[in-house]
Amino acid sequence: MDSVLNGFINYLASEKKMAQNSLEAYKRDVLEFSEMIREKKNLSLSEASNTEIVAYLLKLKNDGKSAATVNRKIASLRAFYNYLTAQKLVSANPTVNIKSPKIERKSIEYLTIEEVETLLNLPDRSLKGLRDRAILELLYATGIRVSEIVEMDLEDVNLRMGFVTCTGEQGKARIIPMGRPSRVAVEEYIYEARPKFLRDADKAEKALFLNYSGSRLTRQGLWKLLKEYAKLAGLEHKLTPQTLRNSFAVHMIQNGADLKSLQELLGHEDISATQIYLTVSKNRIKEVYDKSHPRA
Repeated sequence: MDSVLNGFINYLASEKKMAQNSLEAYKRDVLEFSEMIREKKNLSLSEASNTEIVAYLLKLKNDGKSAATVNRKIASLRAFYNYLTAQKLVSANPTVNIKSPKIERKSIEYLTIEEVETLLNLPDRSLKGLRDRAILELLYATGIRVSEIVEMDLEDVNLRMGFVTCTGEQGKARIIPMGRPSRVAVEEYIYEARPKFLRDADKAEKALFLNYSGSRLTRQGLWKLLKEYAKLAGLEHKLTPQTLRNSFAVHMIQNGADLKSLQELLGHEDISATQIYLTVSKNRIKEVYDKSHPRA
């Protein structure tokens, strides 16, 4: 069955254009399910029925897994068995009629404009500081995902026109403008700092953001960077990569951006994912009304 699983992962990579971290998550989820049914019932993946899927979901619930985690694992198994069905490797899809648990929508965590300004002013003029400022400015200016910024190449930046080209999780490219502050920060990094991060001047490294080894900055490296500045800004419990993306979206909505344009900028497949930011704006309007209206 290993060859089938590898075929499935190759299909997701080539046809669905999934990012590497997504591919790893799908493979991990399928292998976890495979191990459970093999240990409990000595069944292979092709022999699993609806009963085994339900038993697996109950196990996840009993293990205290969140609804979001369960939903992701269901999505992985559903995609896998859809693939097996299409390849005629199983006669029936065991994930049919399996419903995903409802997720309680959490409040959106975002920074105020003042907190963003404090954060963006923290990096110094050292090589690391120039790189870090460019990263923070670009994250806030464009709202791109961490997976997208670490995968960005030098050729994806057009400084003259002031935009970046970003390839999303489904392999779709989108062009995102960047404001003057982020443009200046990225330009300074590219011409003043990036060449000095390269250990081998002749090495044809295409990654935009580099680590001290002269290689592409990883997601883990970016996380570490963010935690460092979160501590300096007093935002340890508030700042995550998603927080800056949320801040971009909320501030755009609050300043009059329309939902369709924001959807395109964020790279959302479904506009319902973008609509959650409207709730923040509505709550803000209610706060302003309560504070300002004499008869509120």
